[in-house]
Parts: sequence; structure tokens; C-alpha cells
Amino acid sequence: MSNVKDIPVKALDGSALNLADFAGPLLVVNVASKCGLTPQYTGLEEIAKTYGERGLTVLGMPCNQFMGQEPGSAEEIATFCSTTYGVTFPLLEKADVKGDDQHPLYSALTQTADADGEAGDVQWNFEKFLVNADGTVVNRFRPRTEPTDPAVVSAIEAVL
Repeated sequence: MSNVKDIPVKALDGSALNLADFAGPLLVVNVASKCGLTPQYTGLEEIAKTYGERGLTVLGMPCNQFMGQEPGSAEEIATFCSTTYGVTFPLLEKADVKGDDQHPLYSALTQTADADGEAGDVQWNFEKFLVNADGTVVNRFRPRTEPTDPAVVSAIEAVL
């Protein structure tokens, strides 16, 4: 699928969410509350606040596929994210980002290669995908790349 904004998704509360309603670019990240990389929520919120008024939307998709690091219910995830990290960006319904039950959004996102030319499965929590305003995936950043890393920031600047 060439336009990931056409893929149906649900918000964390289970309500339908239309990605096409977000006119600008998206930074889609699979997130988890009990991961060594969980502090990246701070950088993601910083990116959301810095670039949100210019049209970027950060979207987090909770996933429990990596050592059970997102075991919580939707309510627990929402509470943790807002109280611990002050998250204001939208969170999607918890879903699989790899394997037989991979969410269709991640089936599309993972076709994009990273800077080393590697596509395929998400490696761990906090892998980041930058989608431009027309719904094309333009960049992929592996989990250990911080959201505020200069490579991520320059890629965001390029699509705004």
C-alpha cells in the first residue's frame, strides 16, 4: 500500500481513528511502558510539541511483543504515559508490530529500509517511522536512535 494514511487504525480507547485526518507528516513509534528505552517518551513529547504546530503528529502504538514490556490495559497505558511523561500525542490501540498478527499499518511501515538499507521486522520497542503528508514512508530509525537525534530532526524538518 502506497499511502499508509489509508490504513484503518484505532485510538487507544478503541475508537476509530482516520490517519488521513492528520494533514501533515506522522512520526509513528511502537512504544512500551516497561522498556529500557521508555524514557524516549520524553523526546517524543518534545518532538510533538516542537513540530506539532508545523503539522507533525507523533503517534505511539503500544506493543507487548518484546519481552512483555507493555502488559497494561489501555487505561493503564494512558495513565502511565500522561502522568509519568506528560504525553499529549495520540496513542493507538495496542497491537502486534511483527509476526502473524502484525497490524496492517506495520505491514506497510516495515517495507521501508533504515539508513543501512535494512527493511523487515521491527527490532524492538521505540522504532520510528517518518511518514510524509501524502502518506509515503520516507525514513526509518531504529530503536536506539533518540527522537531528538539530529538525523531524526533533520528528516522531520525536510518533510515539513
